[in-house]
Amino acid sequence: MTQRSVCVFCGSRAGHRPTYMQAATETGQMLAEDGWRLVYGAGDVGLMGATARAAQAAGGGTFGVIPVHLVDMEVGKRDLSQYIVTETMHERKKVMFMNSHAIIVLPGGAGSLDEFFEVLTWRQLGLHEKPVFLLNTDGYWTPLLDMIGHVIAEGFADDSLRSFVQPVDTVQDLRIALRAALS
Repeated sequence: MTQRSVCVFCGSRAGHRPTYMQAATETGQMLAEDGWRLVYGAGDVGLMGATARAAQAAGGGTFGVIPVHLVDMEVGKRDLSQYIVTETMHERKKVMFMNSHAIIVLPGGAGSLDEFFEVLTWRQLGLHEKPVFLLNTDGYWTPLLDMIGHVIAEGFADDSLRSFVQPVDTVQDLRIALRAALS
């Protein structure tokens, strides 16, 4: 892996607030402007599509990974710098993770939560040290952060679990945190 790359997990839907699409667009643009290749789920719908289109429009590299069963549902975006079709969701997540230096989680649903918890668990187990950022647009991830605090308070994880996730409220804060973590 020679090119600097950031994995973005996010929704295949737009969500109800326009700020989610705005944050996805700004994230794609920011990654391209800062010379990062976008690694993402290869869909051309929802926040995924907005992030990729913005990265492309700003001249950034794009690396998409999609399982064969989602090519039609998520409208596989074939005009990416690299487009990989996997057989399974597990393979998709592995390829995305292995081809990135950091992970950003934008608003999303069950799939985004699955992706987030997998990389968080791997970090907790010492399997990687990649930074994991939650873009907390309009407080979207605040209940999740509260849940992580609850898990710690109830004795199911050490307080260190909290340190494996860095919440940021804006794309500008994300840019600053990403540069600090990976410079």
